[in-house]
Amino acid sequence: MIFWYNILRNKNEWVEVRKSKIHNRGVFAKKNIPKGTYMVEYLGRKIANKRANEISEKETKKRVLYLFGLNKRYSIDGNNWYNPAKYINHACEVNAESINDKGHIWFVAKKNIKKSEEILYDYCLETDDPKDHPCNCNFKTCKGLMVQIKKRKKVT
Repeated sequence: MIFWYNILRNKNEWVEVRKSKIHNRGVFAKKNIPKGTYMVEYLGRKIANKRANEISEKETKKRVLYLFGLNKRYSIDGNNWYNPAKYINHACEVNAESINDKGHIWFVAKKNIKKSEEILYDYCLETDDPKDHPCNCNFKTCKGLMVQIKKRKKVT
């Protein structure tokens, strides 16, 4: 298993997982990444959203959640060893966005990203308890929460 992990971990030409100042681990540029580059796919098993909601309730308490909404019926459970994209951290100032390309979730560079820069994405979480999801980005423009903008305004 370690053999396959090392192959998959080092396979991506654009990004790597390292320690992050924002939260535990993060995803960083291995080299300069041009705007518009598909950097890394969010990998995992496709599960029904009903099952995803059950997992979400358990994992939110642990402050770790690796579910990514795919569409109205399904989510991707990215809690596995072969998904480096699960370590992309939330921030209020971002350099990446997600794109659903024919049922595959890709993180794409929103701007040119420099080598060693952390890949950051706005999670825009949908939740009934926004205060359970504080933001740790510490940017001057930090909004304090990792939830959708309309919910940020209601809570703050």
